[in-house]
Order: sequence, then C-alpha cells, then structure tokens
Amino acid sequence: MTDESTDEATDTFVTHRNLLFTVAYEILGSAGDAEDVLQESWLRWVGVDLADVRDRRAYLVRIATRQALNRLRTVRRRREEYVGQWLPEPLLTSPDVAEDVLLAEGVSMALMVVLETLSPTERAVFVLRETFGFGYDEIADAVGKSPEAVRQVAHRARTHVRARRPRRPTTQTESRRALEAFKISIETGDVQALMDVLAPDVVVLADGGGVRQAVPNPVRGAEKVARLFLGGIRKAGGVLAAEHAAVNGQPALLVTMDGELDGVFTAQVEDGRITGIYYVRNPHKLSRTEESVPLARR
Repeated sequence: MTDESTDEATDTFVTHRNLLFTVAYEILGSAGDAEDVLQESWLRWVGVDLADVRDRRAYLVRIATRQALNRLRTVRRRREEYVGQWLPEPLLTSPDVAEDVLLAEGVSMALMVVLETLSPTERAVFVLRETFGFGYDEIADAVGKSPEAVRQVAHRARTHVRARRPRRPTTQTESRRALEAFKISIETGDVQALMDVLAPDVVVLADGGGVRQAVPNPVRGAEKVARLFLGGIRKAGGVLAAEHAAVNGQPALLVTMDGELDGVFTAQVEDGRITGIYYVRNPHKLSRTEESVPLARR
C-alpha cells in the first residue's frame, strides 16, 4: 500500500472510529475489549484495496463486527470464571448521546445486561439492526449467515429482549428524579423514603470483580435492598457522597467514599420507581468515568 493510500485509509478509519468503537462496545460490554477490536480492525483495514470497496462505512463495520464476535466468544469463557456478578463496563457519556434515543437505549446498562443473555450471533444481529439500522443483507455479510437466517435470528433476539425490557419507556427526567430521591434517602437514612422509590420487586446486581466487596448474587425485594444499602453504609463508616452524571447515555450516580470513587450506580426505572439497580465497584472497570467517551450511531 502506498503512503497516499495509507493516508486515505487512515482518514476513513478515523472518520468512522467512534461508530466502530460503539458497535464493538455494544457487542462486548467492555471498552478495553472494544479498543482491542479497533486495533485488530485497523490492521485488517490497511490491507484492503480501497478501490474494491463500494461502501467504506459498511465494510469497516463488517470487519469490526467479525473481530468483536471472535473476541466475545473468547471472553465469554473467562466471564464464566468471573468472581461474583459480571456487569458491563460503565462509560461516562456526553449530552449528545442522551439526545439520540436509539443510541442511549442501545448502550444503556439495563439493555446491555439483557444482551449478555443472548448468544454472540444474536447479540451482534440485534445491535446492528436495532441500534444502527443496518439492513439484513449488510448484517448477513458481517456475521457470515444468509439474509433469511439473519431475519430469523433478529426476530428471536427481539422477542427475547422485549420480554425483559421495561413495559413503558422512561424519560431521562423520570430516571433522574428517581435517582435523586434514592440519593437523598440514602444520605439521610430515611427508610420510608427509600422504600417509596423502590419498586416491590426491585433487583440489585453488583460487580466487585473479586477486588471489592459486592453481593455475589442478585438481591430481590424492596426490604432486602433497603437493608443492603443502609446497612452497608453504616458498616462502611466513611463519608459517602454521590453526584449525578450521564453514564451509558442514562442518568447515573458516581458514588465516592471519603472522596475516592467507590462505584457507578445506574438504575432501571418504571412508573417513577426503581426496578433494577446496577452497581459497578470493580476498580478495573471505573477508568472510563473521568471524561466522556465519544459514541456514535452514524
């Protein structure tokens, strides 16, 4: 490849880098693994004769999807040995992500947790179709299946995800209001206020990665969840604080203990009450919360 063609390939890759990262992150749930996928995709991209590429964006997404699928099949074996519950790596995001409804939903912690229950192919098909709007023919090229097979996989994945999604979409304002109510009730130790913002069947998933203490299994029910948080704060004995932030395109809380980041708190909200709590404490997953990570759907 000549210097001129390398420069052209570089310019094209840089133009679509945020899109490729977002595709890989949605498939993998890990920013570190998504970065590795981008590196592998770049090495393959520079070996392509650009004169043979009709749609560079689609071609790059196809490369990134294939690399992400290969990596997902590898890391899934590692995640089976993970200590405690595995949650996606949270990303601090800019306001423009929240403004793109499809993108914000696609990278939301609640949906990413559901995507973990899909097979690798189902996950890739769902992500490319539902978040990025690729056609079945384009997806077929990326996952190595026929368009008809992709249609069937997409239908199966949508049915699976729909059964686990909230019944009614929640606005950013509703989610932020519920988080603020949770924050105040925790800071004041107001048990009744906490019970009022928790749905009766609320579920907590926490990820400490074996490095920080976290409940090893889901905790279900408002009373148990209230005891978990209020009791945990009393035992911690430090100065707890939380500030609002946008994480994965959704309202979230960055929780600190004695001024040090303790974890990222995100929630699923329905009808003004919290039905799902995702608390990431694993310090190896908190590096993307200092500055916003650029994501893109186009």
